[in-house]
Amino acid sequence: MQGMQQGNPVPVRERTRRAVRTELALLAQGLFTARGYDQTTLDDFVAAAGLSKRTFFRYFSSKEDLVLGKYEMFGDALTEALAARPADEPIWAALRRAFDVVADYFDDPAHHTQAVAMEKIIHDTPALSAGEWERVSRVQNQLLTMVRDRTGQHDPADPRPATITGAAMACVMAAKTAWITSNQAHSFNDLLDRAMAAVKPT
Repeated sequence: MQGMQQGNPVPVRERTRRAVRTELALLAQGLFTARGYDQTTLDDFVAAAGLSKRTFFRYFSSKEDLVLGKYEMFGDALTEALAARPADEPIWAALRRAFDVVADYFDDPAHHTQAVAMEKIIHDTPALSAGEWERVSRVQNQLLTMVRDRTGQHDPADPRPATITGAAMACVMAAKTAWITSNQAHSFNDLLDRAMAAVKPT
């Protein structure tokens, strides 16, 4: 998820912050899947990471943020990927290609098992489930702004940009649910293709 639009580079400080957040989130995932989310305290995490709590709070607001902070990374990567799509590409096709950053993350064998385990932790922890939908809503709003720009439909009374963006995000979440519940019988990319084909705008 490190791609960025040509000509609009992310500042070095922000790239460094993202890299540290990613490294810490991966460490936390290992602890949570090994010990359990509720059983792993913030003290446990900072000790394992070799951090002070003060340093931890420079990057994350809470233990919950360690799990759900990936949606901030997804939001950044998705907006960068969508911005990089050809200007004349149909919006639905552009969104599907932008979603490769999500699908490829889940299909990556390097952290496939851990990704599945973390999704089950989110599903089984009410506070995380609620927080997930709030983060997804933030990502959706990021994409909505770009969809309005790409389609030129800026009228707040026009429901089409929000409908397109909401439908696309619903496809991602439906594909993720199918991927988890089917024990990865199909790749995330394949499931996302099916989902988006089912509601492709005419």
